[in-house]
Amino acid sequence: MSERVEDQLKEMIVDRLFLQISPDEIGDETDLVETHEVDSVQLLEIVMGLEEVFGVSFDDEEFSLEIFATVSSIADAVRAKLKGETDGED
Repeated sequence: MSERVEDQLKEMIVDRLFLQISPDEIGDETDLVETHEVDSVQLLEIVMGLEEVFGVSFDDEEFSLEIFATVSSIADAVRAKLKGETDGED
């Protein structure tokens, strides 16, 4: 898959949250809560989207606003989860 994780995330966020913007309008480092008024229910919707799109899940103790603050930080967490899953398959 050649599409950047960040770009896939932006598409998923716009889609799942019914944002009236294009995915390109979300910056990688833009604070989702402050700029796009994402609330706690919408953050849970993003988490469910991560499970569907990337096949990764987050336990309650892993959930933090820092991880879900920006597309870039979410992408880093997704990549870490995906790397951790492939590392364990040796």
